[in-house]
Amino acid sequence: MGMLFQNLLFFLEMMKVPRVESKLRVFSFKIQFASQVSDLRNNLNIVNEASREVRESVKLRRIMQTILSLGNALNQGTARGSAIGFRLDSLLKLVDTRARNNKMTLMHYLCKVLADKLPELLDFDKDLPHLEAGSKIQLKTLAEEMQSISKGLGKVEQELIASENDGPVSEGFRKILKGFLNTAEADARSLTSLYSEVGRNADALALYFGEDPARCPYEQVVTTLVNFMTIFKRVHQENCKQAEFERKKAEKEAEREKMKVSPLKKESEQPLMSAIRSKIG
Repeated sequence: MGMLFQNLLFFLEMMKVPRVESKLRVFSFKIQFASQVSDLRNNLNIVNEASREVRESVKLRRIMQTILSLGNALNQGTARGSAIGFRLDSLLKLVDTRARNNKMTLMHYLCKVLADKLPELLDFDKDLPHLEAGSKIQLKTLAEEMQSISKGLGKVEQELIASENDGPVSEGFRKILKGFLNTAEADARSLTSLYSEVGRNADALALYFGEDPARCPYEQVVTTLVNFMTIFKRVHQENCKQAEFERKKAEKEAEREKMKVSPLKKESEQPLMSAIRSKIG
């Protein structure tokens, strides 16, 4: 009964607070603000790092150059035999396109060429540690998060101004909110600057591959690269398994040939040994 009475008193006191629902929403925003800012900043940094790593990867650039060279070699004598570039989505078509001998796909051939002549490029994925995480982030979602923070701070400011006429009942509320708003606005300015940087880097990533950012946005670029990286790893492993299979097969054939030669050698040695024994006898 005592607990019920205390709860009743609490709600009666709450009813005396002007715009209590608005104040509760503002405090809810304040409580979640730090984690919201931290998550958004982390995602913005991931996008920045993913974009930077792709553009700075020498190994990825050399693989792209190799793909272009192979494509020109295969198309030699045609209008496409002297291309200076290719569309980014062509990377995923390599696994569906077969070489002239029809025995392997162009992706298998690419991995074989790299393994034979440029093995130092095979681990190009180590240059791109943030790429996969970056492919799971949507720029639209980041924009919505930025807008949510901006709107939330706007409501905090509105409530702070409105509470100036509340009198002593909102004095503690105003003091807490003023301190929060000072640091929160600084965080928001920092995020706005970082968000603008991310937008520039996302566009620069598409332009790096000769694509129009409006037609081939950041999400499409990184998803294509992640899929290419996954297929590349799988195909390289398939090539390694095939090479191992062929090596063991060659060893077995060599062993069989050796077994065939061995009895013939023994038969050819028999007459010679008989002649030697007869002379000695």
